[in-house]
Amino acid sequence: MIDPLSAAAEPSRRRILQLLAARSMTVTEIAAEFTVTRSAISQHLLVLAEAGLVEAEKVGRQRIYRVLPGGLQRLQAEIDRFWTRELDQLVDDAHTIRRDS
Repeated sequence: MIDPLSAAAEPSRRRILQLLAARSMTVTEIAAEFTVTRSAISQHLLVLAEAGLVEAEKVGRQRIYRVLPGGLQRLQAEIDRFWTRELDQLVDDAHTIRRDS
């Protein structure tokens, strides 16, 4: 499985997640929001699906994509862990600089 943070790091995939957070959409509807090909959007959706951030439901000949709340929660948890470690390190560095000055 692809790491959700890595999958969402790419700007086009982040935009796709924003679009799908508002409503479920087909590949064609999503592609209409971009200047890249429908095939490129399909590849981005595949990465997002492998990361557990979106899923597709086949309805007739179309696939309707939607975000997975659990996947977004995992992504949020990873972001929270990242920022917590980074901020803790920043505080430690500030204390070290003050102590060494």
